[in-house]
Amino acid sequence: MAEHQLKEVKLHGSATSGFCMMVHYALKLKGIAYDYSEEDLKNKSEALLHLNPVHKKVPHLIVDGKPIAESFVILQFIDDAWQNPPYLLPQNDPFKRTKLRFWGDFVYQKLVPLTYAIRSSEGYAKKKAAEEFMAHLITMENGVREELWSEGPFVNGDEPGLLDVIMGSCYRGLRYLEDAQGVKLVEKEKTPLLCSSMDAFLELDAIKERTIYLQECMQAFKERKSKA
Repeated sequence: MAEHQLKEVKLHGSATSGFCMMVHYALKLKGIAYDYSEEDLKNKSEALLHLNPVHKKVPHLIVDGKPIAESFVILQFIDDAWQNPPYLLPQNDPFKRTKLRFWGDFVYQKLVPLTYAIRSSEGYAKKKAAEEFMAHLITMENGVREELWSEGPFVNGDEPGLLDVIMGSCYRGLRYLEDAQGVKLVEKEKTPLLCSSMDAFLELDAIKERTIYLQECMQAFKERKSKA
């Protein structure tokens, strides 16, 4: 799909969702203009329920009236639809593309469920979930080092890619979870490559600008709710 054929882009999301953050950042990195609708996740809009009747979740992207659900799917769609740098997946390296998808899916399947477990548990169960999270992160670090890492600040090299977007979008949330739950999830001594790529990602001007915008969206949304 050629970029000039894509005319109208809309995103339904929540400023508190790391999954939505991924899509925001991918769109921003690609230089894609879009309209944004902040959703009340406790009272979802009719538009969202109509567009995503299966999962009824955010993020939800609409491109020229065609809805796309699930953040991992959306990220890959963005890279396919807008074939301009930075490329989230390498253009001419199918092996590396596959490995990036594998480790991206690893985050969704192994790390994300443990963050929910840490948030909802106490005592030994919380400690065990945190330790399991750290072990999986170390496994990911070793896999990325062996299969993907190249010279540059990001997993992709000089420019951020799929895994940088996924992990960079989660970094602040992980730090918040550490403070809120009194656990340790990320240690630079144990996962230096992943930590350095996440730090570099959050220092990008485009990412800083989008983070401020999302904070403003959330504040405006809270103010609207308080007046309702």
